[in-house]
Amino acid sequence: MFQSTENERKLSLVLSEILEDVGVNMEIIMERRSAYMLRESIGTITRRSVGEIVSVFYLGSQSEGSTTGGLASDVDILNVDHNYNVIQDHDKGWLEWKQNKINLLMIQDENENVTPGYCFLQLIRSDEPRFETNIPNENYIRDRKGRILLNNYLRNWTHEDAERHGPSNAISGYEGYSNVDIVKALPCNSWPKSASSFLERHDVDIWSSSEIKFAASNGCFVVGVSSKISTYPDQEWRISTSLAERCLMYNRNITQFHCYVLMKIILKTFWNPKQENALSSFMCKTVMLHCIQNNTERNFWKKNNLVACLRFCLRKLYSFVQNDNCPHFFIPENNLIAGHFTPEEKSDLLSKINDTIKSNGRCLFQVKIDDIGRRLQDKLGFYRLRGNEIRDPFEACSSMLMFNKGKEISKCQLIVLAHIGISAEPKEKLVQLLSKLAFYSERGNKLEKLAINRIVPFIFSTLGLIMASSSIRENNPIQCEALKYISLGLNSDATSCRLKLASMFYCSGNMETTEFILRQTEIRYDRDVFEHVCNCWRYPFSGLSEKFKRRCREHSTVCQNQVISFCIRFTQNEENICPQELRYEMERSSERDKPNRSPEEKFWMDYAVVDPHPYLYFLQYKTYGHLQRLQDQRRALGNFERVVFTGKNFGHRETALNLLGQCMEQEKKPKEALFYYILSLRQRAKHNVGNVHICNLLSKYAS
Repeated sequence: MFQSTENERKLSLVLSEILEDVGVNMEIIMERRSAYMLRESIGTITRRSVGEIVSVFYLGSQSEGSTTGGLASDVDILNVDHNYNVIQDHDKGWLEWKQNKINLLMIQDENENVTPGYCFLQLIRSDEPRFETNIPNENYIRDRKGRILLNNYLRNWTHEDAERHGPSNAISGYEGYSNVDIVKALPCNSWPKSASSFLERHDVDIWSSSEIKFAASNGCFVVGVSSKISTYPDQEWRISTSLAERCLMYNRNITQFHCYVLMKIILKTFWNPKQENALSSFMCKTVMLHCIQNNTERNFWKKNNLVACLRFCLRKLYSFVQNDNCPHFFIPENNLIAGHFTPEEKSDLLSKINDTIKSNGRCLFQVKIDDIGRRLQDKLGFYRLRGNEIRDPFEACSSMLMFNKGKEISKCQLIVLAHIGISAEPKEKLVQLLSKLAFYSERGNKLEKLAINRIVPFIFSTLGLIMASSSIRENNPIQCEALKYISLGLNSDATSCRLKLASMFYCSGNMETTEFILRQTEIRYDRDVFEHVCNCWRYPFSGLSEKFKRRCREHSTVCQNQVISFCIRFTQNEENICPQELRYEMERSSERDKPNRSPEEKFWMDYAVVDPHPYLYFLQYKTYGHLQRLQDQRRALGNFERVVFTGKNFGHRETALNLLGQCMEQEKKPKEALFYYILSLRQRAKHNVGNVHICNLLSKYAS
C-alpha cells in the first residue's frame, strides 16, 4: 500500500526540492517561527506592562512555517483575556475558582444538546464560589434552567472595521498585506476532559512525551463560535487546543510539512478554487495528524516517498468525507465537517478528491501557485525556466518578517502612547513602565528579554523628549537627564528618534546643532534600503525595495535600527518640541467630527504624525532658512517636493503635503500652496487640517 514506484520516487524528490525552493525548508520555517514568537512576546509584554491582563499568540500557517508566498495564508492572532477564568470541574471543592476573576463553568453535556467539542459557559460569582443568579449585563442571558450563560458574541470584543468570520474579526488584506483573523479567547488552565484520550495513548514512538506533557500542562481556550449544527448558536463556545496543535506541528519533519503544504495547494487550486468553505486548511492539518498517528512505518515519511505520503493523506480525507465525519484530532467526538456541505456538494467533492488521488501527482503540473507546475516541468526537462523567473524565497520571507516585526513594535508604541495619554504626570507613568519592564526582564526567558530590548529604547526616548518639551515650555535649558534618556533611545530605529532630537533642538532655537543632526541623518539615509513602517492605519503598501530584501537576506543579524524607520509621532506632551507647522496636525478634527473616528484613528489622530523622509527635508528647509543659507534651503525644498511625490509606502502623505503647502506659503506662492492642500484632501478627505489651511489661505488673499 505504501510502496512507491521508481517514477514516484523521482517525482517525490523533485517535488521536495521544489517545495524547499519556494520556501518550505527548515531555514525559512525556523526563521518564521522565531519571528512570530518574538512578535508574541513583544505584544504580550507591552500589553501587560500597561495593565492589560492579556496574552497574544500568533497561530496557524504563518507562524508554523507551513506556507509559501503563493499560498498567501492568513495571519491568525489569538488574544487571550486573563480577566476570565474558565473552570471544568466544580465538584472538587471549586479548586479552579479564582477570586476577582470572571469565573465561568464549562458545561459539556449531551443531555443539554451541546455539540461535542463545544460548551456553554455558566457565570460564577467572583467574590465566592457560587453560581451567579442575576444577569450582570447584555452579554449574558438566562437559559430555561435559570442559569446565567455568557453569549458567544461579546459586543465589546467586536472590531468596527472587521467582518465577523466565525470566532474571529477578519480584517481583509489590502495591497501588499495578508488577511488578518483576530480571535478573542478565554483561558482554561486544564486540559479538556473531552480530549483526555490523547493523553492516554502514550504513543511515544509517534508523539514524544514532551509533546504529551505540553498538551496536559497548557490547558486550552474557548472561543466565541458555535458549531454549524448547533441548536444554541448564541450560547455555544468552541473548545480550542491550538497551542497543543502548534506544539505537534513544531515537531514534525520536513516531509510531513511538504505533504501538508501540498494538500493546501491542491485544496486552493482544485477543491476550493472559488474560496468555498467546504474544506479548510485546518481539516487538512487534522487529516495529516491522523495519518501520522495511524502510520508508524519507520521509513514512510521520507522525501523519496512524498507522493505516497500525499496519496495516503488524500485517501484518509476521502474516507472522512465519504463517512461524513472528520474527527478533531484531540477531541474525536467533534466532527469538523458536520454541516459543511450538502449531499450534492459532497458528491462533487468526493469526485474531485478521487480525481486527485488517481492522478498520482500529475495534477500538480497544473498548479500555478508559486509556479509549482512550471517548476516541475523545468526539473523534469519538459520546460526551461529562465534565471530571472527564479527568486530567492528566503530573501522575500526574511525581509517581510523584519518589516512585520517593525509593524508589531510600531503598534506597541501606539499602545504605550495611549497609556500615557494627556497626563499631568507622563514622566511618572513612563518611569513606572520602565520599572515593570525591568521586573519582567529579570524574570523573563531569553526571548522575553529580547522583546523588552525592542520596546525599551522607544520608552527612554519618549521620556527624554517629554522632559525636554517641558523645559522648553518653561523657557529652561534642556536637562542633562533628558538628553541621557534620549541618547538611550537614539538607536530605536534608523531615523525617527534622530529626527525628533533634531526637532527638539530646532524648537529650542539651537539651529547649528539641528543642522548637524539633519546632515548626519541625511548621509546615513538610504531610501532604497530603509523601509518606512507605520501602524497608525491600513495604508496602501507597494512592496519592499530590492535593496531592503537583499540587506535582510545577506545580513542575518541585521537589526531593525539599521533598516526600519518608524513614523514620527508627537503627542500633546511633546508639543513644545514640534514645529508649529506640524503642530497644526493635532487639530485635524473638529469636536463634532471626533466621535466619527474609526477605532484605529482614535489611537493617533490627536497626535502630529509624519513620515521620516519628508520630515527630514521639511526640517532642513526650516533650519537653513533660519541660518540664512538660501541655496541649501532651496535644495531642501526641492528634495522635499521630490520625496512627497516619489516616496513609497508613506502612511501620512497628507501631512507631508500640508507641510509642503505651508512652505509654499512661506515662499509667497499661494497657488502652489492651494494645490498641495487640495492634494492632501484627496489623500484623506476627513480629519484633515488641510481644510483649515485652505480657509486661512483664501481668507488671507481675499482681504
